[in-house]
Amino acid sequence: MASAVTPPRGMRDILPTEKSRRERVLATVRAVYRAHGFDEIETPVVEDAARLFSGLGGDNEKLAYAVMKRGLTMDDLARAETPLDLADLGLRFDLTVPLARFYASNRAQLPSVFRAIQIAPVWRAERPQKGRYRQFVQCDIDIIGEPGVVAEVELITATAAALDALGVPGCSIRINDRRILTSMLSALGFAAETHAAVLISLDKLDKIAPVGVVAELTERGMPAAAIAALQAVPAFAAFGAEAATHGATAAAAALTVDSIAAVLPAGVDEQALTDLAAIAAAVAASSAAPLVFDPFLVRGMGYYTGPIFEVAHPEFGYSLGGGGRYDGMIGRFLGADVAATGFSLGFERLIDLVEVDAGHEAADAALLYDADVDLGALMALKAQLVTGGARVRLLKRPKNMKAALDQLAAEGFARFAVVAASPPADADALDWRRLEPAS
Repeated sequence: MASAVTPPRGMRDILPTEKSRRERVLATVRAVYRAHGFDEIETPVVEDAARLFSGLGGDNEKLAYAVMKRGLTMDDLARAETPLDLADLGLRFDLTVPLARFYASNRAQLPSVFRAIQIAPVWRAERPQKGRYRQFVQCDIDIIGEPGVVAEVELITATAAALDALGVPGCSIRINDRRILTSMLSALGFAAETHAAVLISLDKLDKIAPVGVVAELTERGMPAAAIAALQAVPAFAAFGAEAATHGATAAAAALTVDSIAAVLPAGVDEQALTDLAAIAAAVAASSAAPLVFDPFLVRGMGYYTGPIFEVAHPEFGYSLGGGGRYDGMIGRFLGADVAATGFSLGFERLIDLVEVDAGHEAADAALLYDADVDLGALMALKAQLVTGGARVRLLKRPKNMKAALDQLAAEGFARFAVVAASPPADADALDWRRLEPAS
């Protein structure tokens, strides 16, 4: 028996109806982002391996697909010390590293403050599971060249507007700052050289709970006094009872320097507190999505340098998107630091929440033609309809009309007409009948 013919594991075929639905959602996202002053760009699906695997991508680099050099010999294979010695390119694992390279390549042709849209597939060698694929689409907006918090405010409000336009209710945006995290760890007694390891454990808080984080930090050999000080932080101790918000403060209107500092130990970065309060005040004045402060939001990417944020939804235990400030990344390419911050929506997770008409427009029409139809006349009718703005499907009239009409309705067609051997010259003279949308 022949084996099943399926896509590679963790990847999918997208059928026409679903493809239409996805494109309509993407069109909405694009329209909102463009209305907020962002311009769309495109970058190659591959980048030089030296850039992709340079430490900028954090743990995602471990999941990247490398592309082997052409013309390798057995001697090359024998001399290679690591698999990456055999690669010169790699498939992009996110859109941020390619954007940093894009800006470094094209800086002279771009405005001093550049607002970019990137909507494209990326690839990671994930362990496939529900909502997690090896090829998936990201929807990114980034602002490069603006060091002030106006950049974060623009990103958050544009993202909130996109979620609102898609009709996704109940979302909130969790926010923190990497400077708060690192200064808090220092205040608690964790040495600077251990911060990266401690943050890796804290990033698992929603998966392994406070007891799991404490066990992992103890196993890593962190100081007992520092671990005890962490356990005494009210938001950390309260996590088990308030997992949905990580013990965070409530709404954007309540996020002031004092309210944020009240849930943190003494000694955290004061400028970061001021910046978060300014972001919250501006967002509260212009966005419907509530902002909540989460003192243990980490965001796993090591390149973040300032404010970080994630989209949370009460029905899901994972984020629908996230981002943050990454001022040091572009400097790796240019040799001079450039301010940068970005926000990415996880399209594959978001699409499951969006209820969108699959394209059932009143103008869309199917012409079911007889075998002996005058082909020229048929094509003239189709041309009339297309010129009038309709999507038109030609289909030879089948014996089983019900199955054919059900399929057309499922694909978004709203009406049909049968075209006989000698059709009228005017499409309006056809006997049009309504197609009921598929339930």
